[in-house]
Amino acid sequence: MRLICLFLMLVSREILCVIWMLMLISLPSLMGNLVHTPASTWPRMQKMTPLHFNDYWVLCFIPGYLVGYVSHRRPKVAPCESVVTEDPSENIPLHPSTSLDWGDLKRLLSEKLSAEAFDRKFSDYGMDSHDAGSSEDEILAVKVKTVFEQQRMNPWTDQLFVKVDTPTSNKIMFGSDVIGTPQGYLAYSATGTKQGRVVYANYGLPKDLEYLVHLKINLDDCVVLLRAGKISYAEKVANVAKHNAAAVLIYPDPSDYDFTSSTELYGHVHLGSGDPYTPGFPSFNHTQFPRVQSSGLPTVLAQTITADMAVKIFLKMTGGEAPSDFIGKLKGLSTYKLGSDQDQVTVTVSNALVEKRIHNVFGVIKGFIDSDRYVVIGAQRDSQKGPGFAKSTVGTALLVELARGISEMVNKDGFRPRRSLVFASWSAGDYGSIGATEWLEGYLSSLHMKAFTYISLDGVIRGHEMLKASASPLLFSFISYTFLKYKYVLFFSFPLPQNSANYPYFGTILDNKINLDSSTSHKLGRVAVTAAQLAGQMALTLVHDHLLMLDVNKYKNTISSRVNKIYLLIDEIKLAGAVNDSVSAALIADWLTSATGSYRRAANDLSTAAKSSDLENVEACRILNDRYMKVEYNFLSPYVSPKDVPFRHILWGSGDHTLAALLDHLTALKGQTPGTNLDKLRNQLALATWTIQACANDLMGPIWEMQNEI
Repeated sequence: MRLICLFLMLVSREILCVIWMLMLISLPSLMGNLVHTPASTWPRMQKMTPLHFNDYWVLCFIPGYLVGYVSHRRPKVAPCESVVTEDPSENIPLHPSTSLDWGDLKRLLSEKLSAEAFDRKFSDYGMDSHDAGSSEDEILAVKVKTVFEQQRMNPWTDQLFVKVDTPTSNKIMFGSDVIGTPQGYLAYSATGTKQGRVVYANYGLPKDLEYLVHLKINLDDCVVLLRAGKISYAEKVANVAKHNAAAVLIYPDPSDYDFTSSTELYGHVHLGSGDPYTPGFPSFNHTQFPRVQSSGLPTVLAQTITADMAVKIFLKMTGGEAPSDFIGKLKGLSTYKLGSDQDQVTVTVSNALVEKRIHNVFGVIKGFIDSDRYVVIGAQRDSQKGPGFAKSTVGTALLVELARGISEMVNKDGFRPRRSLVFASWSAGDYGSIGATEWLEGYLSSLHMKAFTYISLDGVIRGHEMLKASASPLLFSFISYTFLKYKYVLFFSFPLPQNSANYPYFGTILDNKINLDSSTSHKLGRVAVTAAQLAGQMALTLVHDHLLMLDVNKYKNTISSRVNKIYLLIDEIKLAGAVNDSVSAALIADWLTSATGSYRRAANDLSTAAKSSDLENVEACRILNDRYMKVEYNFLSPYVSPKDVPFRHILWGSGDHTLAALLDHLTALKGQTPGTNLDKLRNQLALATWTIQACANDLMGPIWEMQNEI
């Protein structure tokens, strides 16, 4: 199972990307679409007796980051209009009750959740089809809103008008032979017809493409054949586009996906999140922004094909044999070829953009002290194709059951949370977390200092045998504390990895209750209870405790390791004589190292202040918590436009503003690669320095306490 909690640091379209904690997400997923950490690199925490599920994710962000009209007439359904209900807090004492301790809260939450209730919800919310903006999607929205109304959660809705891609007639040909007309598709692909030499490039990882370049295989205007897995579709297409390919074909290899060879794949290739035609601003009705395209939209054609179609292509391919790590398990193939000039493939993609009206549905349980600070718990409601049971139905069921259970704890059992809980049901999640991202973009000025954690329930249950957490380093300690109480095999990574080895059915019509139940050894209801308890306990901790469990010290080593690599690489460049004396004198990282030291001192200062704080002093706790909340937000580069750069985090984002890009530029300079630019490099150093220094300054607190530390 997977949960993701994100530290709301999305300022723009980073929603489901960096501020997630682990319960997911990713804005993302939601946010996810960053440079992902392979599973083999995850620090292994503590091995204990495994339970029967896999991947409980929590993504945490700090809003600065957090994350239509249909073309045909639909049956009328009940409208998602706001309803004014009585505020249950009006008749509740102002100050939190001290009669319930943490043990009481855990017991109450456990009593509210049952396998039988989840089984009923799975049946109630399960649908064979519920694409974003469809009548089925709106029916589900009404059901969720009704639950919020019954629990007196003051529900409301947001209406958005977004652009989504729909398939028409796509076709693949090898020479004059038709390989197939796939029903699966990749939303937001470029459209048209392209012909070129077909080249097999394994998963489309940078190292895979570099291997081909090393073999002197030119990818210009080629059709690149890839197998699915390891990274997202969007990342695969973006990697190939850097080599000027004409088109990308992606198929599921039996070595990674255990389903029938005729199974179609569905997904999207927007390297970002939200509506790609309103980058950086919301898709509310009647907004006057001009229609523009996100920089994350691909310029190459992208299409999924079945394993059967891939076999047909491979059987016709010539050229050299692929290396052993490129070889999968396609039936009927004795070898995998890399391709040659005579292997000409034609790809036609004719997807059509349509505008759809979608609804996000919200409910709130108000806090009693810091009611304007809140945790957001969210779940995707739609499915691009088929039931989408594990991806959206399970999350929606968990969302409404947690809302019901925690509401009853407040209304009937005397629980008085310090902070508020917002429950959100998102639409258009399968197209790149559109609903969540557009909401963040619409209310960013309000959210970035109020919503401090996002817990995403998307794809929360995936299989069995282990638990994985993907989170901001700020949340590692918090997640360990929560998860290890359940005796899981726990792994950590950030950003969120893309593999779903134990449950391969995401993005197919096979994502249904039967397959998920089988993946959980027919204990789906029990696993759902455990997932809800984990998510609920994390949420309750975050709204109950005086101080937020965000460990700013965890970022000290993360930043230092990156900066040390930069410092050492600059020394290597100078020692190798890769630059002349004037360039060498200008190439220094001392100020970047100094900024890293400033962050370390600020983190130590905050930890000391927290340990000596008076927990009964409400204002003092609020000031300390505000300092915690701003860390992830301050790691978003203020020097790049959210319209042009979807992921602005200098550590986990992508683009020239990141420390990873700075390292790449230095590596190119060391190798005397043509095109290196010293002025650009110095600018990267300066902007990275001041992003880290600004974060340290804000973490330190009031300006009179900095004492000229800059």
